[in-house]
Amino acid sequence: MSAPTSRSSRSSASASVETETFDGAEDLTKAWRQGLTPDPAFTVSEWADRHRWLSSRASAEPGRYRTDRTPYMRAIMDALSPSHPAQRVVFMKAAQVGATEAGNCFIGFVMHHAPGPMLAVQPTVELAKRNSRQRIDPLIEESPALRERVQPARSRDAGNTQLSKDFPGGVLVMTGANSAVGLRSMPARYVFLDEVDAYPASADEEGDPVALAEARSLTFAHRRKVFLVSTPTIRGVSRIEREYEASDQRRYFVPCPLCGHMQWLRFERLRWEKGQPETAEYHCEECEQPFGEHYKAAMLGAGEWRATGTSQDPRTIGFHLSALYSPPGWKSWADIARDKEMVAGSDEAERVFRNTVLGETWVETGDAPDWQRLADRREDWTPGIVPAGGLFLTAGADVQKDRIEVDVWAWGRGLESWLVEHVVIDGGPGSETCWQGLTELLGRTWPHENGSSLTITRLAIDTGYETPAVYAWARQVGFAQVAPVKGVEGFNRASPVTGPTFVDATVAGKRLRRGARLWTVAASKFKAETYRFLRLDRPALEEVEVGAAFAPGTVHLPRWATEPALCGLFSFWRSPMTPKWYQLATAELGQQEIRGAKHNPRIVSYQQATGLRATDDETAWCGAFVAWCLRESGICYDVPRAAAARSWLSWGRKLDKPTVGCVVVFWRGKRDGWQGHVGFYAGRAKNGDILVLGGNQGDAVSIRPYSANQLLGYRWPAEVALPPDIEPLAKSGVVQGTSIAVASGGAIVAENLPALVTELERADHHIQAGTIFGVAVGLLIVAGGGYALWRRVNAARQLGEEVT
Repeated sequence: MSAPTSRSSRSSASASVETETFDGAEDLTKAWRQGLTPDPAFTVSEWADRHRWLSSRASAEPGRYRTDRTPYMRAIMDALSPSHPAQRVVFMKAAQVGATEAGNCFIGFVMHHAPGPMLAVQPTVELAKRNSRQRIDPLIEESPALRERVQPARSRDAGNTQLSKDFPGGVLVMTGANSAVGLRSMPARYVFLDEVDAYPASADEEGDPVALAEARSLTFAHRRKVFLVSTPTIRGVSRIEREYEASDQRRYFVPCPLCGHMQWLRFERLRWEKGQPETAEYHCEECEQPFGEHYKAAMLGAGEWRATGTSQDPRTIGFHLSALYSPPGWKSWADIARDKEMVAGSDEAERVFRNTVLGETWVETGDAPDWQRLADRREDWTPGIVPAGGLFLTAGADVQKDRIEVDVWAWGRGLESWLVEHVVIDGGPGSETCWQGLTELLGRTWPHENGSSLTITRLAIDTGYETPAVYAWARQVGFAQVAPVKGVEGFNRASPVTGPTFVDATVAGKRLRRGARLWTVAASKFKAETYRFLRLDRPALEEVEVGAAFAPGTVHLPRWATEPALCGLFSFWRSPMTPKWYQLATAELGQQEIRGAKHNPRIVSYQQATGLRATDDETAWCGAFVAWCLRESGICYDVPRAAAARSWLSWGRKLDKPTVGCVVVFWRGKRDGWQGHVGFYAGRAKNGDILVLGGNQGDAVSIRPYSANQLLGYRWPAEVALPPDIEPLAKSGVVQGTSIAVASGGAIVAENLPALVTELERADHHIQAGTIFGVAVGLLIVAGGGYALWRRVNAARQLGEEVT
């Protein structure tokens, strides 16, 4: 038998000889071996220290990036590394503490070390473009590891533009939170959401931009990374605060240089001599000894993040940082003390300080004044007569089932305003006569106290009820004088009024694409401003008689507005007698379920107040909302099955008649069945329906009418004394939680400036030609069927002479 031969061995040897002899064999072998070598187990901070360079175009300290300069950022960046178990990283912070650069390090790490599709979102598309030029381009150009992976942007290169950067294995897409198209354009393993509190309430009417963006990452399951960063805004409406409170709430603990006690830095322990901010020193919470800022660098280096809460989702972690931690050479303690002294006495300046320096939300002091206090301030003027200070008129219309109600307001210098007339047009949206009456109102004139007359400059009409009819009427009369509006809950610092957005309209049975123009208003911004205006101090009658002026923003109410009417007008505002739990419930208005796999963490937190402890926002949560409000206000709610609406019939004490804030229970399905609904009593509609402030009403916290025929009972906490036995005054119509009508806004009225100038001249207010560029204008909000005043100053800029 012949010996076996191995042809494969001979072929391998031959191939090896050939490989070793042809040109480039060594390079090929080297590349092959490098491809088999695993990537080093970098974290984001390690990558930044090795590869990141800062440009003078984007940094005050150009050169190699050093995480040791901001040691508190190390743990945050490392949590964004693929090796870390966290999927969502929340960072609520002060301004200029290095958060955006940490986000850019995250972007660079992905491009170089862990490629995949990435979405970076700024508040607007324009800000995304600016960020691309000022931050992302220098990031790539100054870091050799990135420069060789991302080609320079060229006009003919569709894969590398201002808002899109291709790199091997992935792509970076940048967009704005105001663009629904940009938010749903691609799946994304990595999502960087910068300044989320400046995002609009809705992206092109398609929903919360944060939810839309995060939905792009769900298919990547445990491999996804979402980084949410922002300076906070207003308590109760701040996105970043809501996310942080749902996380494990980490704080950066640093050692006292004198006693070694670990603590996180609180502003109230920074103390200085009044008028001498340079004497600012920090006082240890343990030894109470003061120490200077020269210890800060060592303290930061020895610091560590510690969780101070329990996360509702173990895959989400949260960090909070104030400017007290700003490294040496940035914002000093003396600077912070100086800032604090400068903002004293100004709510606006104080809010900026709290948001941008302390990294905390601002708690509005604008609780609505008691309606009785408003009644006591009423003044004398004839209905339908424009007072002497009025310069132009705006109106807000609210469409109800059987009528349209309109308030006409006069506006003067410094946002001073007067209620001129309240008009009720009977008939409702199904009546041609009713719409004709509203049309005639646009052409009506109101006599001015000085003998001239004024017409309505702009009328805004709420689209919350019978939207097609509103669009059709607005299209018929034209958009020069009419603005359809939609209110959204929340605070939007970047754009409190947005629009117009072109929406479809149905006219004579035909659908017209982009047939109507819709303006969107962020209600909380104007609510807060109105509260402040209503609380302004006023000069005494004697002072007015000798020429004393009212403060800018003063709201004047007429004597002919009766006390019941005023209570209806401002019925959604809280009086000192309103129960605390009802005030808490009011602050939650607008919280709504998120469509899809993601759940609203705020609603999930409501669910934890019941024994059911559901972990989603889809399980019925009306009972959970009531339980949460009571728990947060310190009220006992020992209800065995609090998640079940009818269980509340056994809680507390029974009431024979309701009062604002009492728990109200209804039956659903069958009176003797098990289904039901529970919420807080808010008043009565004109048709007798019971108005309820509650959760899971239209998948949101809202105020909705419920039939009195389905009432099961009213309940009140056993340990709380009953309020005075007064039946709450009825509101004038059906309430929708976000029912808003805007009379006029700076952007809305700007296109009609020539007519406005003409009206001002007719009112005998002498104006130099071409002096007005923009106007301080009013926003008239319809809330709860009654009318309240929100407003916004849209830059009353002067080009030449001032108005005389």
